[in-house]
Amino acid sequence: MPTTAELKTRRDALSAQRSSGVARVSYDGKTVDYRSITEIDRAIEVLDREIATAEGRKIIRQVRVITTKGL
Repeated sequence: MPTTAELKTRRDALSAQRSSGVARVSYDGKTVDYRSITEIDRAIEVLDREIATAEGRKIIRQVRVITTKGL
């Protein structure tokens, strides 16, 4: 199981490459080719969940908005 620091390193590498528009990411001497920016986004989401789990946090997946007419 990777450590939180390793997961954050991977996430930082993915974020940096995503902003540059390049679909090839290198970290810890490994290189991964992604087919699209969407695939990079999914990988970032997975890493966010793994980091949150490792830190004992929960990711909010749903936001509810409740309104009234005020009558």
